[in-house]
Amino acid sequence: MRIEFDSDVWRWAARTDSWYFASVPEELSAEIHELPAPPRGFSSLRVQARIGATRWRTSIFYNGSVYVLPLKRAVREAEHVAEGDLIDVELEILDL
Repeated sequence: MRIEFDSDVWRWAARTDSWYFASVPEELSAEIHELPAPPRGFSSLRVQARIGATRWRTSIFYNGSVYVLPLKRAVREAEHVAEGDLIDVELEILDL
């Protein structure tokens, strides 16, 4: 399954180190959450992500209402992404 969406970049304030994320919209998250997938910790799903020209493999995590995509420092630096930026994200879900 491949999806594309826009999201604001946000920083998780619960940690003192810098963890940045993009949120999958609620409607898409609900559809993804209903898909049959093998059980994994934190309701995570393995994905291949793309922002701009940068592709990487990671996992998205369900927080109870939406899935969140962690944005590695290397990705943010390569694509000049900062907190509050609106980004276009492409995800391919690999766990299906």
